Amino acid sequence: MILARRVIARRGGAIVAFLLAIPGTRIIAQQPAPTVLTLGDAARLAARQSVPALAAQLRTKEAAARVTQARADLLPSVNALALQSGHTLNSATFGIDFPTPAGEKPFFDPNGQVIGPVNTLDVRGRVTVPAVDFAARERVSGSRLALKASEAEAASAGEEAAATAAAAYLRAVRADAIVEARAADSLLADSLISIARDQLTAGVGVALDVTRAQSQLAGVHAQLIAARGEQSRSRLELVRAIGAPLDAPVTLASPLSAMPVSDEVPNRAEAVAVALRTRPDLVAAQRALDAARQGARAIRAERLPSLAAFGDDGAIGTSPSHLLNTYAWGIQLSVPILDGFRREGRISEQDAKSAGLELQRRELERQVAVEVQSALLDLATARDQVAATRERLRLAQQEYAQAQDRFRAGVAGNGDVVTASLALNAARNLVIDALASYQTARVELARAQGTATALP
Repeated sequence: MILARRVIARRGGAIVAFLLAIPGTRIIAQQPAPTVLTLGDAARLAARQSVPALAAQLRTKEAAARVTQARADLLPSVNALALQSGHTLNSATFGIDFPTPAGEKPFFDPNGQVIGPVNTLDVRGRVTVPAVDFAARERVSGSRLALKASEAEAASAGEEAAATAAAAYLRAVRADAIVEARAADSLLADSLISIARDQLTAGVGVALDVTRAQSQLAGVHAQLIAARGEQSRSRLELVRAIGAPLDAPVTLASPLSAMPVSDEVPNRAEAVAVALRTRPDLVAAQRALDAARQGARAIRAERLPSLAAFGDDGAIGTSPSHLLNTYAWGIQLSVPILDGFRREGRISEQDAKSAGLELQRRELERQVAVEVQSALLDLATARDQVAATRERLRLAQQEYAQAQDRFRAGVAGNGDVVTASLALNAARNLVIDALASYQTARVELARAQGTATALP
């Protein structure tokens, strides 16, 4: 078990938390986030240093320690013993009759007498060397398979953390895009006020147009304030997801609009095949099944004989000055015969466990196939939505420009401009949502295939 202590260190006025492991183990520390962070950077940082990933790595170390424990049954053991003892005996318990010549006093009282106390000092060492132990060998193989399963589970936890961080990254870039859109809306609303005031001054406008434009600007400002709050919150969630200090400054590498949108959707059969081949949780499920089957083989191997050699050497006597050297050695052959059918019950239990793990693995394969196909459907839908919403945005911009020209020309009030600006606001939101949905579908496909850490 790894013991750790938390040390708080100040660097540049920021508090950075480190987990310093005991000697012989790797230092686990929160790493600062890079100044400019890409989607792939966020995924890989989370896979390496987020709390779920680190916890899975520690479970792998536990599994490695169990391999060492199991291997100990195949290695020699050495023990040292120093015993100081004293005891008394009842001569009647010897079971030996000592003949007494006629007329002489018996050597021991026929009814028994206390002999002693006898004090002894025994100092010796003992060595046991397993020669043949089939069950121990099978247990070591089983623990190694369990270690491989734990390593795959750690990789799966890293992939899951990477996908979670990538989703947090997309929420952050979406929040940035919303802030930019509301800032653009604010500029349009501000220009609308200027036009209304100029027309009112020139005597070709009405005060209602100015009031309506001011109301529009106030509404957009309220939306901008809310968008900035969401932007800050999404940044905080992203920093937490990648396992960096919460006060770490993070700059996103590219805006949502600059992230790639492909016209091609991966082939379904190929995508499913990649997932079945690379998903770490599928690998972990198969290795856990292998370990369970190996456990049954280890129990069956307990029916086989085992052979070991032993020896001890030391000195024994009544006091340190009267010690005599003694020794014992031998070769021991153990042949299991009957244990009340306990072993058979354990084998049945292990076989049932293996059958359950096999069912889980098969169902996981079906789940993976469904997740991949669902992600592909979402990807295709989002791709089409991006094209449709971009066209709607183009038309909304055109509508706004036409309404503003009519208002400038004095042939209409600014009611049409306000209506067009609301439509433009909604169109921008739709484009942002469509782009975010497309990138989210990309991340979900990577999660389904087990390739989140390979995101660019």
